[in-house]
Amino acid sequence: MKQSISCMCRGTLFMLLYVFLMPFFLINVQAGTVLEPPQATVSGTVTDTSGNPLAGVNLVVESKNIGTISDFDGSFSINAGPTDVLIFSMVGFKSLTVPIVGREEVIVQLEEDVTVLGEVVLNAGYYSVSEKERTGNIATIKADIIEKQPVANPLAAMQGHMSGVNIVQDTGVPGGGFSIEVRGRNFINGVSDPLFIVDGVPFGSQSMGVARLSNQIVGGNISPLNAINPNDIESIEVLKDADATAIYGSRGANGVVLITTKKGKAGKTRFDAQLSTSLGQVSHFLDLMNTEQYLQVRREGISNDGYDSFLENPAFSFYWPDLTLWDQDRYTDWQKELIGGTAYRNNAQLSISGGSDRTQFLVSGGYQKETTVFPGDFRYKKANLNSTVNHRSKDGRFGISLSTSYTHEDNKLPTEDFTANAYSLEPNAPEIYDEDGNLNWENNTWDNPLAGLEEEYAAVSKTLISNAVVSYKIMDHLELKSSLGFTSYQLDTHRAMPSSATNPLYGLTPQNYSYLMTNASQRESWIIEPQLNWKREWDSFSVDILMGTTFQQETTEQLVLRGRGFPNNGLLYNLGAAQNIDILSNADGEYRYNAVFGRVNLKFLDRYILNLTGRRDGSSRFGPGKQFGNFGAIGVAWLFSGEGFIGTNSLLSHGKLRGSYGTTGSDNIGDYRYLDTYTVTGNDYDGTTILEPTGLFNPEFGWEENRKLEMALELGFFKDRLLLNSSWYRNRSSNQLVGIPLAATTGFSELTGNFDALVENSGFEFDLRSVNFQSNTFTWSTTVNLTIPKNKLVEFDGLDNSTFANRYVIGQPLSIVKLYHALGVDPETGQYRFEDFNGDDEIGSPEDRQWIEDLAPKFYGGLGNSIRFGNLTLDAFFQFKKQKAYNTVRFDATPGYKGNYHVDLLDRWMEPGDTNPYQRPSAGFGGGTNLGAFQQESNAAVSDASFIRLRNISLGYELPTNEQGPDINIYVQGQNLWTWTEYKGPDPEEPSSTRLPPLRQITLGLQLSF
Repeated sequence: MKQSISCMCRGTLFMLLYVFLMPFFLINVQAGTVLEPPQATVSGTVTDTSGNPLAGVNLVVESKNIGTISDFDGSFSINAGPTDVLIFSMVGFKSLTVPIVGREEVIVQLEEDVTVLGEVVLNAGYYSVSEKERTGNIATIKADIIEKQPVANPLAAMQGHMSGVNIVQDTGVPGGGFSIEVRGRNFINGVSDPLFIVDGVPFGSQSMGVARLSNQIVGGNISPLNAINPNDIESIEVLKDADATAIYGSRGANGVVLITTKKGKAGKTRFDAQLSTSLGQVSHFLDLMNTEQYLQVRREGISNDGYDSFLENPAFSFYWPDLTLWDQDRYTDWQKELIGGTAYRNNAQLSISGGSDRTQFLVSGGYQKETTVFPGDFRYKKANLNSTVNHRSKDGRFGISLSTSYTHEDNKLPTEDFTANAYSLEPNAPEIYDEDGNLNWENNTWDNPLAGLEEEYAAVSKTLISNAVVSYKIMDHLELKSSLGFTSYQLDTHRAMPSSATNPLYGLTPQNYSYLMTNASQRESWIIEPQLNWKREWDSFSVDILMGTTFQQETTEQLVLRGRGFPNNGLLYNLGAAQNIDILSNADGEYRYNAVFGRVNLKFLDRYILNLTGRRDGSSRFGPGKQFGNFGAIGVAWLFSGEGFIGTNSLLSHGKLRGSYGTTGSDNIGDYRYLDTYTVTGNDYDGTTILEPTGLFNPEFGWEENRKLEMALELGFFKDRLLLNSSWYRNRSSNQLVGIPLAATTGFSELTGNFDALVENSGFEFDLRSVNFQSNTFTWSTTVNLTIPKNKLVEFDGLDNSTFANRYVIGQPLSIVKLYHALGVDPETGQYRFEDFNGDDEIGSPEDRQWIEDLAPKFYGGLGNSIRFGNLTLDAFFQFKKQKAYNTVRFDATPGYKGNYHVDLLDRWMEPGDTNPYQRPSAGFGGGTNLGAFQQESNAAVSDASFIRLRNISLGYELPTNEQGPDINIYVQGQNLWTWTEYKGPDPEEPSSTRLPPLRQITLGLQLSF
């Protein structure tokens, strides 16, 4: 499948080139025909490196005026002598010279020429544009990059590859989510997700999971994007600036992510199969104390608290079983025990494609099964089916494209992420199982970490995405088109908690403890977008006008139930057997959206380009008089490399200045927020159902607005073998929609409204692509991207008197944290010291948290190299990021407490005069203020977390085969194989101590094409 994916994104382009350039080639060929009598007929086929037939390839006999072009199936026939040489050429591919050497049949493969900018077509959503002539900022990643990464979520394949796009994996648990920001965080309400569009259909990326059903991160963040199989993706484009996003209006404030799936191509029926297996493990363990170190510090803490004399008293053993009841020589590496397993992922893909010049089809299916590194029988299964059909009438006027994707996911995971226990369990804690194989509670002296295996958490999701695009060419320059899309996302989860999952000490029984929680959620959306497109070209001037309208409706339903008190654990999955059934949530929502949009593109002399886009949006999320908003942008570009002062022999092959300014907006606040709303709590008062107020009527709030400005310079050298794109941007977001906190006496927690606040995101982006060496047998290319972002709160009226004063500071980023200023350890007392900002001789008030640390990246990017030598390919991609993050002090700052901690805490204060960085040990029995808790909230808990990571490496080899045999490619791939960092926490990019970090993975795979 890898071989077919790499050329899918060019299929439509090549067919158009064939149709429009065929007369040109024929004229050139026929202008000077045969100079000498033909000697023999030579035939054959022309394909790309993936074996897909190429139509419209120009074929000439060297030193003779004999030529032809390849047919739709890539076949050709030409008269030539046994000693002649054939030259194959086609726009977008490298020319190839092939001696005939007496053969009657010649099989030729052409390599793509990635440096032809004018032929690299980008998806801009409602229209397509060449990379050379684009006026907006569009980042893209193609199938040939995606397929070389062993990932299950499209966002994972994008990590580090795009400037201005910051993606962080939330958890290493299969099925978990990702966080994505396009050019920073624009709004105070924290909503940063861009608009996702799959084959022209908006796709909801927000999880419908309920966090309370599971304590692990994936419980509340089951990513719907997992339903999109990366193997089915042809390209992903990210629209960033106003010129690219304003046509999406209110939906484009946080950027737009366009996902295009693969389509069929004309030619013989083609079968592609791929089998792979992956092994994944936690890439980094913390350096925790062993038993001897832990017990020493623990006893020291009890002694410092004045309780060492009680250690010998059996009556107090329950307070410190690790010191008195448990084996003092026992050691268990709980990281290896709880998160040290190997996760296996098996993946199988099969696709069938082909068709004629008028009708093409593709059908693909995939199945994936993945386990976890946790103990227990947990797995994530996914099956998907994708189909596309494209058809155009004989006269070329009528066209239709149908695409459908269906995915079924079945995720069975533990109810808790064992990572927190792996980092904190005492090294001499008891055995997990007793001699009979039952859970060991060690005389009720500890909570067995694997008790969670008695519980069950499962999530089943079903995702359907379908789209139809119907077009009709009314006249030569006028086309009518309509897109019709439908999506359905269903999520059913449950969490079963039997009484056997708790310590027998508590005496819990099924009747008084066991419970079952269920979540049944569904989101459906349909969209209709009629469009009219008029294009006209003259000698030096061209016009492209697009007009359209959007009708969209989305409905959501969610019912969360809890059953408590079952007769026995065997009836736990039957809600009807529960003594009490509570409705935790019963919410229905409907969202309606209507818009008109348009685009006018003017081009003069092929080097002066003006692009105007606009949209008028209407949203049901606002009250009367506030429902409509106007958004638009202007983009300009000057291709100065086409001017006369740039000589034909200049090293500069491409030069462009471009800029854009415009507005987008946002209504991403949820439904019915301007109305009085109430929620059924599931409880009752004296037999009467309780309604809890959740929203207060406010018809005055309106659209958030994001004003975007960008300037950019694009340069190409040495016939575009070296390309450098640099851009500066500034986005200013105003009229912020946030929840305004209200006094408890009002009966409402907040009032949704517009804050007079202004957030600015600015920065520089650099993208470099180079073809370092290129020949028929050896190619080496490099890509580099770098982003230097800056975020700040410019204005916020009344900030000092609001509840946001403890979170934000004018002139500082939204990503800051306000902390205590740690002054180290007092050499005399051995206690932590802090700066008393308000001068009241006490520490602990919000006024003392004035130290500011910014946890957003200072810069980030990626470096990739691709090498091809004969049949061998090697790709390596490094991701880098300069940032700060919470370190291990955030998790533990006081040695001596029950529970293991980082070995750094051994460097503790022990006697007066010591200047160690950690305070004197304490077991928490000393009374007084816990200064360690303040240290955890201080600047000492933040440190440098910059890193360079080998995000992906791929080595592939295409086996030599005969002309009739299948194409066979074997490969090995690695993900997160190596990370250079001075950060001591779990993972520099996701430093949480409660979530499983991203795994290191190695994949072995086989691809067949025939």
